[in-house]
Amino acid sequence: MSASPRHSGVRRLLATGIAVGLALSVLAIAPAASAKPLDRGSFTEEFSFTAEDFCDVEGLDILIEASVEIRFLVNARKPGTPPYFVANERVEQSYTNDAGVTVTETITTLNKDQKITDNGDGTLTILVLATGGATVYGPDGKAIARNPGQVRFEFLVDHNGTPADPDDDVFLEDLGVVKGSTGRTDDFCAAVLPVLG
Repeated sequence: MSASPRHSGVRRLLATGIAVGLALSVLAIAPAASAKPLDRGSFTEEFSFTAEDFCDVEGLDILIEASVEIRFLVNARKPGTPPYFVANERVEQSYTNDAGVTVTETITTLNKDQKITDNGDGTLTILVLATGGATVYGPDGKAIARNPGQVRFEFLVDHNGTPADPDDDVFLEDLGVVKGSTGRTDDFCAAVLPVLG
């Protein structure tokens, strides 16, 4: 998914969290800001698509179906400064081949804006700490791969002249991983291809 408005910031967390979650899983927590949150809520999204040449195997088409649940909190550390986002995410995905064989994956993450830097040029660099884990299950329900750990990554937004108001922020660029996964990292394709291939 791609970053949108910053309720859209929530969308941003969804987009970034899913992307990182699919690749590694993860995201974490920070100190509470002020007493009263600026915003909080939850939502669920579902999607499905067919991935062609899955895991770089020519001709292997896999139906991917996913459900994403997110609970989020938005808070400012000081009045007039950019607010910080925290989101708890749960993703459940299934991968089904043409023969009807399915593996499933559960990803739980805690995403947290760890540091927001005002670059002085109308942009913000946001450092996100992500922690959690992913577990892949075979058709018999037994775990065949795990990926717990923590990662840090950054992205750039245009705050449109209102750093304290995230509603008009525009996602500009994914700046990549700042610190790679700290936990076990089983190879997803190596685990699922013997089952789905």
